[in-house]
Amino acid sequence: MESSQKASTGLKVGLGILLVLFLVTAFYASKLYTDKQETEATLVSEKQQVMNDLNNMAKQYDEAIAESEVKNQDLISARERIQGLMDSLKVSQNSVNSLWRYKKKYMALEEEMDILLVENDRLKGENELLASSLDSTQVQLAERTIFTDSLLVQNTELANVVEDAAALQTVGLLGMGVLERSSGKQVPMERARRSDKIKVCFTVAKNMLTEAGDKELYVQVIDPKNNVLGSNEQIQFEDQVLNYSLISRFNYENRNLNICEYVLPPSDAKFEKGTYKINVFNDKELMSSSEFTLK
Repeated sequence: MESSQKASTGLKVGLGILLVLFLVTAFYASKLYTDKQETEATLVSEKQQVMNDLNNMAKQYDEAIAESEVKNQDLISARERIQGLMDSLKVSQNSVNSLWRYKKKYMALEEEMDILLVENDRLKGENELLASSLDSTQVQLAERTIFTDSLLVQNTELANVVEDAAALQTVGLLGMGVLERSSGKQVPMERARRSDKIKVCFTVAKNMLTEAGDKELYVQVIDPKNNVLGSNEQIQFEDQVLNYSLISRFNYENRNLNICEYVLPPSDAKFEKGTYKINVFNDKELMSSSEFTLK
């Protein structure tokens, strides 16, 4: 009898403990669910705020590009990077780490925008002053080209790729015809028949995330008849084939690096009149594009 009572008492105590554990577990589960809901709501709100900030930044670039009479490739490239970040943000997971990465990228792009917009305003003012003081003589056209080159050097000194990525970036892509004197001096040319080389210059921008060492980029120069000039060799990237004019090889040391390459006309021929297109590829990825015209 006594043994039966003890067993009954033990069973009640056990059931009581299980009930307490169940209630505690239910309480914490409810609290964790509530906290998770609140956290997700906060992340969604902050994600939308970052998206709004990127939209506002994109509008500022659109206005600057629309107001600029001269095509500014730096502004266009920065605008494309913002659009890419917005597209990525739309499909990103709502997590603290993911949101923090996008905030870091936004802050870096914001810093870059401040530099580019100030520089763009300065260049617009200088270009307007330059245009008002030049006439049609060849000497003055050569002076303008030299002055534009000096502006390019100043631009590349300010150029910084702050996007959170390890890939190389190029800025300030520029092409022109040149005539090389017997002394080795190069004279910029706007006329196709007087140009004996096409000069392609760009800057590989500073990026501390990129591993230093020997690098190579593929440069593609396309003439007005859609022919690839230079070596016109092919390289296969999975299902994509790239025809390139030359391979630009250099040693990268995590700082801005100015590079110029040269493309000769076809054998026993002169350059064609018209618009030339220049593309720079990092493997199969298009890094930057530009155009110029030979008369």
